[in-house]
Amino acid sequence: MDLQLAWNDLDDLPDREVVNMGLDWLIHDGGQWEAGAFKGKLKGEMVLDNGLIRRHFSLYPDGATIEYQNVTRGESLIRSIRPEAMISVNGTCYTIGGLRGLQEHGYLLRKWIPYLTADPGAFHLYGFSTNSIKERLKWKKVRHHAPGLAWPPRGIELVFNYNRDSIPGLDIEVHYELHDDIPLLSKWLVINNNGSGPFIIDSFTSEILAIVESTSVPQGDATIARVPRMIHVESDYIFSAMSPEVGNVTTCWDVDPLYTSQVAYHGDSKVLLESKPPIGPGRELQPGDSFHTFRTYELVHDDWDRQRRALAKCRMYRMIAPWVTENPVFMHVTTADPANVRQVIDQCAAVGFEMVILSFGSGLNMEWAGEPEYIEEYKELFDYAHSKGIEIGGYSLFSSRSVGPVDDVIPPAGERPTFGSAPCLCSSWGIRYLGLVRKFLQETGCDFLEHDGPYPGDTCISSDHPGHSGLHDSQWNQWQAQAGLYRWCRERGIYVNQPDWYFLSGGSKTGMGYKEVNWSLPRERQVLLARQNIHDGTWEKLPTMGWMLTPLSVYHRVGNWKASTLEPLSEHVEWYEAHLAQNFLSGVQSCYRGKRLFDSPTVKKVVEKWVQLYKHHRDILDSEIIHLRRPDGRNLDCILHVNSRLEEKAFLAVFNPTSARATSTIEIPLYYAGLSGNVCIVNEKGECMVRELDEARRLWLEIAIEAKDRTWYVFKQA
Repeated sequence: MDLQLAWNDLDDLPDREVVNMGLDWLIHDGGQWEAGAFKGKLKGEMVLDNGLIRRHFSLYPDGATIEYQNVTRGESLIRSIRPEAMISVNGTCYTIGGLRGLQEHGYLLRKWIPYLTADPGAFHLYGFSTNSIKERLKWKKVRHHAPGLAWPPRGIELVFNYNRDSIPGLDIEVHYELHDDIPLLSKWLVINNNGSGPFIIDSFTSEILAIVESTSVPQGDATIARVPRMIHVESDYIFSAMSPEVGNVTTCWDVDPLYTSQVAYHGDSKVLLESKPPIGPGRELQPGDSFHTFRTYELVHDDWDRQRRALAKCRMYRMIAPWVTENPVFMHVTTADPANVRQVIDQCAAVGFEMVILSFGSGLNMEWAGEPEYIEEYKELFDYAHSKGIEIGGYSLFSSRSVGPVDDVIPPAGERPTFGSAPCLCSSWGIRYLGLVRKFLQETGCDFLEHDGPYPGDTCISSDHPGHSGLHDSQWNQWQAQAGLYRWCRERGIYVNQPDWYFLSGGSKTGMGYKEVNWSLPRERQVLLARQNIHDGTWEKLPTMGWMLTPLSVYHRVGNWKASTLEPLSEHVEWYEAHLAQNFLSGVQSCYRGKRLFDSPTVKKVVEKWVQLYKHHRDILDSEIIHLRRPDGRNLDCILHVNSRLEEKAFLAVFNPTSARATSTIEIPLYYAGLSGNVCIVNEKGECMVRELDEARRLWLEIAIEAKDRTWYVFKQA
């Protein structure tokens, strides 16, 4: 139930009891760090606090963030006060909230705040409300996912309401969500037209923070100045990359012209954080309409350690996009011939695979969904898969092609589309394309969409496309159309593979990170490079968020491609098993691409072995990875899965890539597994030994592995 708070109810908010529990949020069960709204110590002050981060707001004389604290470290994140947001309406820019009068912008003292004044030209705060966090999209749970995930996430939402007398009818909501049990806050705007005429939303900046710098560089220039790293910021307005760092187009670290006391000689430290779209949205808001901006997520780090920061990001994705923990075992079949596909379905059912994907080049074309006979043909095939307990779906290409001068993206002068040529998703063709994809998915009973080249961020100057009016709104409207398709899929339990970072819009899996032509390299090189790709890709992704590839049949006919393929499978079973082993032991699903999974009882037995091992240890293998030794081909390499919330709290996988038996003593850090004291270690033969951890929760394990082999261990509390 929504709790509407009148101004005089601010004093009725509870005081925050500051309790230092001395617990680590990354390893202890949730519930200790509950988010709430509390009364501050200053008059008219409100605090959002979960015991890990704390954001203080002034409500009078206007709304403003007056402190943003990393509670774990006892450090302030901000050094000055800025407006809560900015918006350009009908060609004029306005600030939202904020306070004026600070003389120093290198640090901020609370005693200065009562003397600050409101900006007379800004939108002013007039009300607020709190509520629990609401789901931003519907998640139909139809397959195995990580246990214990709450959707929507637990936490508190705070909404501040702003208006301006000179612009009657334009009401702006500034939303904040503080999550339980993680130092994570999200923020966005909702712009409501309660007036009698239209407004043009030219642009917006939904977050502005004067951040404390991570380091002070006396000399240098803005191109090399380091930006603060104790806060990770990304939004759901992201495209054209398999990495959030590459695809992040909304997080802008700028020079702060007010910060005149910085030590940088040229005043070029990039310490002003703004979250805003690169262009637009150029949205016309009619009376009665509302416009929702993208959401900005702010994850506050409590340590410089790379591994800890990676674990924190993975925890964030588990919380705000929990569908990414779904991790079906799938095969990519390279033909749509019904007889062949039925054989593949039967093979998948026989060895425990869970999904069949009609891959690129198979002959499937969802754009033919307008033909009833085509729909019926695939519905019959998909019904057969479902009768065998197998999910099924297919591939569709959007970008990286031209559909004609009328419907293609028309970029501004001097620019070109991301992939050389591409349709506009808001052209007549693009709108029809999205409709046909939905029709195919829905009417065939499809469980899976592999979408290649989703909207990559291209802008378009056409004024004839029905889905946008010109350049200014072309990027926003195309992103909305693409994200809308994935949200629609998520509501129906349709799994989505996409090469771009659309996770926060409902996408399921992206590339773990690899180069396609590498699958035409010799088999031995493929295996080691793939393991490197997994090691490197899981610094920013859960194992469940990235796919790999296993070329059962030829992938690219370049070089000595006959030395790269695994077909005939029975002749290369040792390399096939190497792929299976490292994928499943890493918790990473691969696109096993070909026309069959096995060609002999021996190969079938090998596939069954690894599928069964993965399913037996599924929850821990789908968990976060501690990166112990990167594969280099010269010595043993290993990874450690950890999850303190499970009975199997850690899983160690060790590989010997060399041509000789190898022995090594490996340090196993079990702190993030939540283990202490005596630990039970179970090897692959099921034998258990008990060892005691040292004070840092480590142990050393001597491991011997035969040439080109691998082994594993499970860790439990003794």
